[in-house]
Amino acid sequence: MHDLDDWELVAQTQAGNTQAFAELVRRYQAPVIHFCQRMVGSAQEAEDLAQESFIRVYRHIGRLAPKAKFSTVLFGIARNLALNALRDARRQGRNSAQSLEEQLVEPAASAETDRRARLKEIESALAKGIARLSPEHREILLLREMQGMEYDEIAKALHCRKGTVRSRLARAREQLRLRLVELGGDWL
Repeated sequence: MHDLDDWELVAQTQAGNTQAFAELVRRYQAPVIHFCQRMVGSAQEAEDLAQESFIRVYRHIGRLAPKAKFSTVLFGIARNLALNALRDARRQGRNSAQSLEEQLVEPAASAETDRRARLKEIESALAKGIARLSPEHREILLLREMQGMEYDEIAKALHCRKGTVRSRLARAREQLRLRLVELGGDWL
């Protein structure tokens, strides 16, 4: 199963092979959780969103066709669920998650070198900067920089044009740069 591509696994799942779907989950579980966690900020909520993403794919497996990469379809579903969670949290007047800084920065080690301390400072500032981006800019930055998706894939996942992806990404990067400067990013 490891040597089959994603759409071959989808076809096998459509034919009733549950092991094929288990392989898709194995391939994409960690990246989807990571993406959702960066979007909503909560590890627990990210796991729930990832699980719901896979449930939705499985429920509609019969309708899936290789018009785009499987990962594009999956991340599109995860994105919509994450945006819904953010919107619901905002409506309820609560912050949906712990800070991204808490997710990225490991607990301090007792024998940490100056280099490691500086790296943690940069990671903390980066996490704070990403957390301060709008969901629209955060998602595009995470899909491109953290998940490594191509512009065409992002455009399909977000249901927009490639040019829109490029302009939003440029704005997201600029906003992140400004946030980092605000946070004392003299190392920029």
